[in-house]
Formats: sequence, structure tokens, C-alpha cells
Amino acid sequence: MSIVIPEQMRYIDTAAPGGPEVLTLATGEVPRPAAGEVLIRVAAAGVNRPDILQRTGNYPPPPGASLILGLEVSGTIAAVGPDVAEWRAADPVCALVAGGGYAEYCVAPAPQCLPVPAGLSVIDAAGLPETFFTVWSNVFDRGRLAAGESVLVHGGSSGIGTTAIQLACAFGARVFTTAGSSEKCAVCVELGAERAIDYRQEDFTVVVKEATQGRGVDVILDMVGGPYVEKNLRALAVEGRLVQIAFLQGSKVSLDLVHVMVRRQTITGSTLRPRPVADKAAIARSLREKVWPLIEAGKVRPVIDRTFPLAEAAEAHRLMESSRHIGKILLVTGYEP
Repeated sequence: MSIVIPEQMRYIDTAAPGGPEVLTLATGEVPRPAAGEVLIRVAAAGVNRPDILQRTGNYPPPPGASLILGLEVSGTIAAVGPDVAEWRAADPVCALVAGGGYAEYCVAPAPQCLPVPAGLSVIDAAGLPETFFTVWSNVFDRGRLAAGESVLVHGGSSGIGTTAIQLACAFGARVFTTAGSSEKCAVCVELGAERAIDYRQEDFTVVVKEATQGRGVDVILDMVGGPYVEKNLRALAVEGRLVQIAFLQGSKVSLDLVHVMVRRQTITGSTLRPRPVADKAAIARSLREKVWPLIEAGKVRPVIDRTFPLAEAAEAHRLMESSRHIGKILLVTGYEP
């Protein structure tokens, strides 16, 4: 199938580091796929915390990545570069990208693309890549969460949190989570959490210890950092694994290593964006084999809070920064295949 690709596209420009108001709609050249890449006509793009950091000048893109914000997209293949055999024009896909998502067209490495799961809209599929790649890589690969174990997911109402709760439950784990309101806690329980802890009202360490008869949980997924680190270690079981994926309250901490040694605990973590394509391709293969069937069976789904037109990216960022959302925030371009 031959698809006509325009020379120009609309995208969101970040004129200078700053608040949401620096995000403006602009027009520029449509990118072209290189060897091993595909060009996606974007239907929707996910909004994520790293986008906020990049907008404020605190998270520069990796060398060679697009300067345009946006780490995940969904849409259809518009063109394929040399050495791409798996995808063809018009295939509906979602993709993890290192940048360029806030646009009508986006280039993605072919191995980082996944088919839109059957039964899921192309728009909603934009809420899959960033959170599902992150959760699988950290909870299941690095955290080694297994059926019959227990996990504490901080920020359970976030995009990462809603994904982690569902996947952990689907794979037979006992799930605890924290959230910042009774409404958010209720959503977490609906998604499968055994206990949702309102961190504004309760001490999660105490609750987890009581719920596990003093044992603690096997895995903790944390994006808070700062004062949470030492509390996390107290909430972990012997041989427990703390997986750090962000540090909203600071990256520098002091802790008592005796606790880690005596209880044989592991502290690990990762970033996803700068990792090589081969690493992300391996995660994509695992997702396609083990998780995509769960989505197609209706057992797991992206939780979408709200969509905004591409031109309203600033409003989408304001909502993200307010933390009033539950699940994912998406930008839509107006293209619906």
C-alpha cells in the first residue's frame, strides 16, 4: 500500500525551558525513517512525567533523539525504512520512542513497535508503551516478582501505578499500593489491589507490616525516593527487592546499610529512555508474548483519565503537574484510522 506523506506536519514546540505556557503549536518538516525505523502517522501520544522534566530543562533527550517531547505514540505505519520486514504501511501500532511523540508524524525504531491489541482502540493504545515497558522491565525483570509473592506499588493511581497493579494481579501476586486520596485508593482497589493506603492519613510501613503479619513485601516499586527509601526498606521482607524508577522527593538519601545486610535486601533501579534499541526490543518481545494476550482478553487495560487535542498540550501538562488525574493523559492529533 502506498500512502501519501505530506512535507509538513504540526507538532508541539518547546521554545525555551519553563512552565506549560512554553508549549506552542508549530509547523515543521515530517521526519523520514532511517534503516530499521518506521514512520508513524500519530493518532495519539501519551503525556508522562519525564515530559515535564524535559520541558523545564531538567531531562535532556539522549544524543540523536528528537527534541520534540513525547515518549509514546499510537497510530498507523505511514512508511518503513530500509531493513524493516515486520511492518507494512497502514499497520495499526503503538510504539515506545525516545522523543518526537507530540506531533502528527513520529519516527520509531521498528523493534519498539507493537501491534494495537485486538479490542483496544488505536487512541487508547497510546497509553500502553511507556508504562507497560517500564513496569515489565522493573517489576518483573529487575524486581523478579513471581506468583505468590507480594508487591507494594507507590503512586497506585498514576499511569505506572495502574499498570503495575493490574499486571501484578494478573501474574498472581498479592498487591498493596499507596495513593493520595480516598477516591484514588478506591480506583486502586477496583483494579485489584488488596489494600490501598492513603499516604496522607496512614503510614504505609505500619499497614504493610500488619497485613503481612510482620513479614513485609517481596517487591516495592517506588518513584518517590527521598524519605521513602528508608521506610521502604523497613517494609521489605527478607530477600526483598526495592526497585527505584524515579525520585520525586529527591535522589540523595542516607540509610542504615546494616538493615539491608541483615535482611539480605536488594536495591536496584533503572531508566528506560537511554537504553539501546536491543534492550527495548527484548522488553517488547516479552510484552507481546506474555502481556498482549491479557489485554486482548480484557484482563488488563490502560486506564485513561482524559484526552486533549494536540494544540492543548499546555493544559495536559497542567493536569499532570496537579496530580489530579488517575491513569494516563493523552494528546490526540485528530487522526483516527
